[in-house]
Amino acid sequence: MKPVCPFVKAARPDDNTCKKSSENSVKHQVEPDNKLKKEVNDSASTSPKCPFGYDSQTFKIGPLSCMVCQALLFDSSKCVPCSHIFCKACISRFSDCPLCGADIAKIEPDAELQGVVDRFIEGHARIKRTASSGKQEEETESKPVIYEDVSLERGSFLVQQAMRAFRAQNLESAKSRLSICAEDIRGQLGKVGNTSELCSQLGAVLGMLGDCCRAMGDASSAVAYFEESVEFLSKLPKDDLEIAHTLSVSLNKIGDLKYYDGNLQAARSYYFQSLNVRRDVIKHTSNVPAQALDVAVSLAKVADADRNLGDEKLATDGFQEAIDLLESLALNSEASSLEQRRQSVLEFLRGQLSDKQEHAESTI
Repeated sequence: MKPVCPFVKAARPDDNTCKKSSENSVKHQVEPDNKLKKEVNDSASTSPKCPFGYDSQTFKIGPLSCMVCQALLFDSSKCVPCSHIFCKACISRFSDCPLCGADIAKIEPDAELQGVVDRFIEGHARIKRTASSGKQEEETESKPVIYEDVSLERGSFLVQQAMRAFRAQNLESAKSRLSICAEDIRGQLGKVGNTSELCSQLGAVLGMLGDCCRAMGDASSAVAYFEESVEFLSKLPKDDLEIAHTLSVSLNKIGDLKYYDGNLQAARSYYFQSLNVRRDVIKHTSNVPAQALDVAVSLAKVADADRNLGDEKLATDGFQEAIDLLESLALNSEASSLEQRRQSVLEFLRGQLSDKQEHAESTI
């Protein structure tokens, strides 16, 4: 099942609306009072929009972006002598400037520009106009601008930047953006309590932070983030497919880290918890092939742990149950990617049983 961003995209004014607002600001000096009143009220209800074009729905590269990772600059560094600026982690991989091709004599930090980027991040999506009160004395005055954390919009923006950086292996940048996002959500939780929406968001962001730490080789921090993700997601109803999927994935990732650390009993425990979450889902959504595939993967993980723990019969039963499940799964012609995944998992499972049979025959 393809995971989706947990942040709901806020409705935004289209280009025509923005153009109209700009034209209206010029006309304010020459048009009659009644027209002015209408325009002020319209302006008061307009959604905030980033002046640099960093909008959560456009996914564009803005003037403060690194041209290598395409995310906001992190640890801004300048190439000498060409003066082009990139993230330090990005430009450190090159001997020639990616933009102009000039030899890089050295790389210098640009603290001033990084300060601009950091202030931009701090202020992004925080400007929100007050709603019109309808009072006559206020209608002829400019509406005051208040600063308020629009958490969904800001969260979407930060996750967007983090995902870009992560894909480009700029892991410190991704971790930094996600950490800011997590702190924003924690602040909201402190104000309004553990709502399903906020717990879901925080659970997903903590899982992404775990991915960053795992990619950086920091297994202990990765486990801590995944466990906290599980803590928040476990508070939510499991009938939401995305929540259940994210929860089961976090449990499996903890299991993987325990497995590679040699703690097979702990690994099996987490794999089994993930399996139970996925089995509960498939009871209510048995017609969703992706859920059946998830169950088969969990069965394979549990069975693999059982084999390494010395319980061959339990492992064989688990592998066979997963094979039976996938062989009974009917996919339509449009689900080509799922069919490829089904065949891949089936090949692995059959290989596990085949290896066991070959081993038994060789010992006879």
